Amino acid sequence: MIPPRLALVAFGFLLSGLMSLIVSFVATFRATGLIDGFIGVWLSAWLASWLVALPTVLVVAPMVRRFVERNTKKPA
Repeated sequence: MIPPRLALVAFGFLLSGLMSLIVSFVATFRATGLIDGFIGVWLSAWLASWLVALPTVLVVAPMVRRFVERNTKKPA
């Protein structure tokens, strides 16, 4: 089990990993088509994008959460 204090880091880790996996697949496929060695090219692109996505999610998510909370009507 993940300790509660690490929940946000685990969330960011999983979210950034899955999102960058999907987006890098689409971008790589659109750029190269289904070429020989596609999986290697895709996984290389995914790793590079995840190295950017993870710290971005960990820094940006709290700011976005606060923005949404401030700009969302509270239930009566």
